[in-house]
Amino acid sequence: MNRPQPSQAFDPAAALTLDIEGMHCAACSARVEKVLGATPGVASAVVNLPLERADVRFVGAPDPAAAVAAVERAGYVAHVRPAGAAERRQAEAGRAEAKRADERRTILLLIMTAVLGAPFLVEMLGMALAAHEVLPGWAQLLLATPVQVLVGWRFYRGAYAALRGGSANMDVLVALGTSAAFLWSAAQVVFGGHGGLYFEASVAVLGFVLLGNLLQARATAGASAAITALSALTPATARRRVDGHDEEVAVEALEPGDLVLVRPGERLPVDGQIVEGESAVDEQLVTGESRPVAKKAGDAVVAGSLNGSGFLVVSATAVGEDATPARIGRLVARAQLAKAPVQRLVDRVTAVFVPIVVGLSVITFVGWLIAGAGFGVSLGHAIAVLVIACPCALGLATPAALVAGAGAGAKAGILVRDIDALERAAKIDAVIFDKTGTLTAGRPALVATEAIDGDGSRLLALAAAIERGSEHPLGKAVVEAAEGQGLRIHEAFNIRAHSGDGVSGEVEGAKVAVGGLRLLASLGVHTAPIEPMLARQAAQARTAVAVSEGRRAKGVLAFADAPRPSAAQAVGRLRALGIEVVMLTGDSAEAAAPIARAVGISRVEAGQRPADKLVAIERLKAEGSRVAMVGDGVNDAPALAAADLGIAMGGGADVALESAGVALLRPDPALAGAAIELSRRTVRTIRQNLGWAFAYNVIGLPAAAFGFLSPAIAGAAMALSSASVVLNALRLSRWKPE
Repeated sequence: MNRPQPSQAFDPAAALTLDIEGMHCAACSARVEKVLGATPGVASAVVNLPLERADVRFVGAPDPAAAVAAVERAGYVAHVRPAGAAERRQAEAGRAEAKRADERRTILLLIMTAVLGAPFLVEMLGMALAAHEVLPGWAQLLLATPVQVLVGWRFYRGAYAALRGGSANMDVLVALGTSAAFLWSAAQVVFGGHGGLYFEASVAVLGFVLLGNLLQARATAGASAAITALSALTPATARRRVDGHDEEVAVEALEPGDLVLVRPGERLPVDGQIVEGESAVDEQLVTGESRPVAKKAGDAVVAGSLNGSGFLVVSATAVGEDATPARIGRLVARAQLAKAPVQRLVDRVTAVFVPIVVGLSVITFVGWLIAGAGFGVSLGHAIAVLVIACPCALGLATPAALVAGAGAGAKAGILVRDIDALERAAKIDAVIFDKTGTLTAGRPALVATEAIDGDGSRLLALAAAIERGSEHPLGKAVVEAAEGQGLRIHEAFNIRAHSGDGVSGEVEGAKVAVGGLRLLASLGVHTAPIEPMLARQAAQARTAVAVSEGRRAKGVLAFADAPRPSAAQAVGRLRALGIEVVMLTGDSAEAAAPIARAVGISRVEAGQRPADKLVAIERLKAEGSRVAMVGDGVNDAPALAAADLGIAMGGGADVALESAGVALLRPDPALAGAAIELSRRTVRTIRQNLGWAFAYNVIGLPAAAFGFLSPAIAGAAMALSSASVVLNALRLSRWKPE
């Protein structure tokens, strides 16, 4: 059986999202998650450090006040994310401005630290070369005091909040280490002691940690840029047409069925259907498709798309939180808030990490004292242990990669539901494609023209003249083919539909008919010359119609559900990844064979009813394969559920976002291989990050304890560890499908 999809039981009415301020490391996020999980009425809580968000689910009705109070008791600030788009935009703008202001303060503090810390470089050089102090102690005290007070204040504040909430975080380690170095050194200067001075250590540690926090904040902001862009896609206002009058209203005031006016260059505020106008619409930020798509009356459009040079009137089908950008944003955020099994282990480690480090620092101090190193040297080694320890890198390893990978996928039109789906996608070694609507467009296209006189263009133009305006799928295919070839289509008169047989009319004074042999025979047309043509097309499982002019048969047009343009590329890419590709279809073997040959699939199982598809999937799994099923997310739902991974392929606004582990925003089979490739890269990045974070602490802590690292170097290494993990994850943000 397929693994259950956790989000299928998700009840939006019993959940809320909190924006958390003040988290700096994994111990912070673990503490917030713990206090939220212990709050009465809370079923589960998941905190994402890079996104600074918590997803809280309740057993019954949500209790926002209790959730916020729990976070505040832990020493952090929480805000309930507003439900309305306008309020959410306002809140996000306020937080963005606050972050920009904090970043400006941080930069000013870094400049001050660099200026005041520069003389300590001379001091360190003097100690290395001449083994004596260059700067007098009182000068060092004057230089270090502003840094310890102004820069150290944010760490003291964070440490106090954490300890008040009953936890210990990275701020506690930094506050303890730098305070010990500064106070010991200040006591030596004031009371005339003869121990070593460690002012340069406190200044360097505070500077490097502050720089690391700044780099980490910028990197994580870049990693979550995709979801931020999604939330900004839909405009705040729209022009609505009511009783012939136009009025500007908030997007939240729109309802399905409203007529919305979209001027050239504007973004569409709703999902809907065009009722007036033509234009080229850029849907790249929603579907990942980089080319503008021609749209006309009757075509569907997606909220957030950028209108080209045409004026459009759109009938709204989905608005606000039901529109595509909002639905995509919720799904991406849910995936980014998910946790891998290894991350749960990391969370348990970081919950006790700081107390263990403090204990190791005490042991280091006592050990060096017993070894006769002296109070000052022992203190320096203990401070290095406090500073080198970094739970941030461990805590950021998985969520930073998830944020970047899910964001890159969303930009490309690939939505991964959760971490479980991501891990399953990375292990897939067999992909099953449905044929109709997945490898093919699901609608007929003109694939062959046979004219008795050899003039296929005139044959097509005659048929297009009769079929123009037809709603029949074959008629539409004829007109599309003629327009695609740039043929001149004459006006037809006296058009008459013959139920079940075809259509006839007059073109340039001649009687023209398009349909079956029975229609042509009833009009007195001699059909013997085209009967072999019809037989040839039927042998290839194609649908064919005859065309006559006057009483003469002119030729045959053949139709088939043609492969999508990227289908062959998709199959080739999957094979390059070492994945077996199989086609399952309910069509006959004769109909499936041409499509399979065209796209390069050798293993075809035709005549498969829905129940047969389930048996085929179970058979592949029994052979040891990890199977992904790619279908349209509606009639393939049983097969999508039976596979190890379901990949639902949709068409933008009507994509079945809730039906599979992975949803593709546009009907492009090449995205199936891209999704698997992205999953493999994301999982590989998570493993790299965790490997680096564990190795850093395994090597760094003993090195500091045994005296191989000074506090200043330990501070630089600690800042580097967090930044390197996030920057490695950030490489995923630049990923694009081949």
